[in-house]
Amino acid sequence: MPSEATGEQLLATILKHDSKTTSYKFALLRALNDVVLGYPDLALTGELPVAVPLVRLAEWWLAYYWSFADPAQPVLQGRPAQRGEAQRQDMSFRPALALLRSAWQRLVVGPGRAGDGYFLLTEMRSPRRRGQYPAELLSTYDQARKAAVAALAMPIRHAGTHEQSVFTAPIRLRDAVATALPGTDPNEKCLLVPAYLWRASHRLSLYVEALCVHEWSLFTEQLGAAPRGEAYALLTARPDNRQALTWERNHVNVLLMEQHHFVCPWTGKLITRPDEYDLDHLLPLSFYPVNELWNLLPVDPAFNKHVKRARLPSLERLAAARSCLAASYGTYGHSNALGLALQQDVALRFGPLAGGDFPAQLAARAAAFIDDVATARLAGQRF
Repeated sequence: MPSEATGEQLLATILKHDSKTTSYKFALLRALNDVVLGYPDLALTGELPVAVPLVRLAEWWLAYYWSFADPAQPVLQGRPAQRGEAQRQDMSFRPALALLRSAWQRLVVGPGRAGDGYFLLTEMRSPRRRGQYPAELLSTYDQARKAAVAALAMPIRHAGTHEQSVFTAPIRLRDAVATALPGTDPNEKCLLVPAYLWRASHRLSLYVEALCVHEWSLFTEQLGAAPRGEAYALLTARPDNRQALTWERNHVNVLLMEQHHFVCPWTGKLITRPDEYDLDHLLPLSFYPVNELWNLLPVDPAFNKHVKRARLPSLERLAAARSCLAASYGTYGHSNALGLALQQDVALRFGPLAGGDFPAQLAARAAAFIDDVATARLAGQRF
């Protein structure tokens, strides 16, 4: 069985030396790296491959390519080729993604921003959040995702060399002997990622992200599509919270009016009234797009604005906050709507939590996940 060292060499070889006619290989390895970051412990032991649904990779692709698919200022992502009398698109899913961008701006936000693709990614991953959008947008999103799934076939087939291809052809989960991402349907078609490659990507997450973005920017410049600095800015744009968390705030306010309370996990401040809190992303959207309810908790607004801001907590602060996190998750359980949403979001991210103390288990898993992201991507910039 190949080692993690082999996995590291393979990742670097594909990014730096594989032949490329489009940016698809960069996007494939970047998407895998982001999925690994979201589920790091699936291949920590054992040698079973990890089954990643193609739709999950396609969702990341829509975020990466969002800025390149602006109909008013398209940025070329491949060398155009002739097919018969027609010129083939540089990105086969460009028309579908351009339609999605148009629908998003027309139906939801107005003028768009470069990071909107990431925000839409996290919104569509949550059944609760997805259900708040117009049917037309949802249909357009599903069509764009389907087109991106089809485009994935090329880099999956051609990653690596003739002597050492990296991936086998995708198969349905029901036919695979593999570890599945939480929430994967048995009928979903999946890419089987070797365990050694999963572990190598996790260990070198920051390096893989940086190399993907660097090589992708150079490729875009070599195409004459945009200077590398402009391409880098588009590839690293991250979302702010474009949509107000009205649904969540309304239900938190009801809990407070029913005499339940929260305690800020960072300062210990008691929160008893609707005007005493910010609803904060524990793991900021700018680092990893997660709008799931376990990542949204009432916090001290002064501390949130002036100290935490968009930073990640230290391991020591996370350890000290675990009891407050558990208490807040337990308070969510007093609301039927929030309790159900929390269960659904936890199942998507962490799978079933065995045992009796759900809030405490969730607090431990959430703290470990946040620390893992911070360690992998942001060492040294924590509060």
